[in-house]
Amino acid sequence: MASIPIEAPNDIRILTLNCWGLKYLAKYRHERLSEIGRQLALTSPPPEIVGLQECWTQQDYESIRAQTQHILPYGKFYFGGIFGAGLAILSKWPIEESSMYCYPLNGRPTAFFRGDWFVGKGVACARVRFGPGVADVAEVFCTHLHAPYEREPNDSYLCHRTAQAWEISKLMRGAAERGHLVIGLGDFNMLPSSFAHRLISAQSPVRDAWRELHPDSSVGAAIDAVEKARNRPIPTAEFNLVENGATCDGAYNTWRWSKPLQKRLDKGEEITIDKDGADPRAKRLDYIFVGDGGYAPEFPPPRWSVQTVQVSMTQRHPTLRCSLSDHFAVEALITRASNPVSIHSEDSVPASPSSAFHKTTSTQISPNTALSPETYDLIIEMIHKYARRERSQRRWRLAHFVISVVISIGCMVGVWWVGSRTYIGFILILVSTLNLGAGILDGLIGGLFVSSELRALKEFEWEVRNARGLVLALERGAAGSDAGSKGDAE
Repeated sequence: MASIPIEAPNDIRILTLNCWGLKYLAKYRHERLSEIGRQLALTSPPPEIVGLQECWTQQDYESIRAQTQHILPYGKFYFGGIFGAGLAILSKWPIEESSMYCYPLNGRPTAFFRGDWFVGKGVACARVRFGPGVADVAEVFCTHLHAPYEREPNDSYLCHRTAQAWEISKLMRGAAERGHLVIGLGDFNMLPSSFAHRLISAQSPVRDAWRELHPDSSVGAAIDAVEKARNRPIPTAEFNLVENGATCDGAYNTWRWSKPLQKRLDKGEEITIDKDGADPRAKRLDYIFVGDGGYAPEFPPPRWSVQTVQVSMTQRHPTLRCSLSDHFAVEALITRASNPVSIHSEDSVPASPSSAFHKTTSTQISPNTALSPETYDLIIEMIHKYARRERSQRRWRLAHFVISVVISIGCMVGVWWVGSRTYIGFILILVSTLNLGAGILDGLIGGLFVSSELRALKEFEWEVRNARGLVLALERGAAGSDAGSKGDAE
């Protein structure tokens, strides 16, 4: 029976981890996730809100829940997509409400070898009551954005990830405007310098917990162009963990080791990593975003501040000697301020190589006016570029369907002429069946899925154009006000 806490805490410990729990694909899946549950239970002091990604099976979730029940008595495993959402939220305090928000744009069914479309990626939302007060509510958003398969700006899924960043920023912004504590966490599959990261930071009143305490941390892996442009030395393995917050592809993670090293590890050989060795590939993909109070001056200044943040769950499995996941966890401690200090909105936006991400200078009457018109134009062009690609794909797929029908009819005519009792007749029937099946599949994808995707793109474009119009209206109003003031002075 859920009970409301008598007194609200002043500190909240948060943890997020991508568990890499792919059923049938992830090696030692059950053993690793069971150990993740055990390590969560042993953490001191224990986390109070936990977000998990790639926890695909009910069995693994129940294993973690059973081991952490004494510190995290409340939890929710989220269902979505064809194979599940892979998301779970655990909490020390009661979960009053929860919902699973599926992203309108979420990969392509034709890329079945990647699986993003089939797993139903979205946002696991939980309303956590941590105290008796009206504002003693944390709205937790746990997500796993679409994976990048190419480097920006040539990533063909950049439009999908941008749309997903737009959607979760709306959810977090709404929670902040309700006066609730906002906790956004998960594997965002984005670098700190990426378009999606800058979009989230500008469109919602949340702060990247790591950059709050490490503002000079890396903006990508040392081998990435954005990080090379900073002219910094290649970081060591230890520096990447302590200062850069690298959660993926680092030297300490055994799942990123070379095959020969992994084979030596499987044989039971003890392998240690030089903490001072160069670590050029490590990067930060996992985040904790924190915010509350909405936008100044209409809303109060932030009440919660980030006290500590660290990479955790770096230990290896005690018997298998492998890392617990192919990602490390991020852990943060946030504290409620007794006297909130006003933070200018610009401070929450990380440095951006593009001036287009600077916020508008007009007084904001709408939270959806955080970006410059040039940035909205960039997003619209991105949408148009991707829509052109999908329209071309639809034409080819529908053409394939029509051609397959013609070929299938031709094969049937051929069977009629040669007879079905010869091997030629058998081959023609087989070709007709396989060809028609592939054509129907392509026809369904082109006629149904691509059309649905194009409609989702139109909705996204409308929102972006609407926000752009609001910005231009604000700028015109500000210009008119300045002109009026100047006239009065004269």
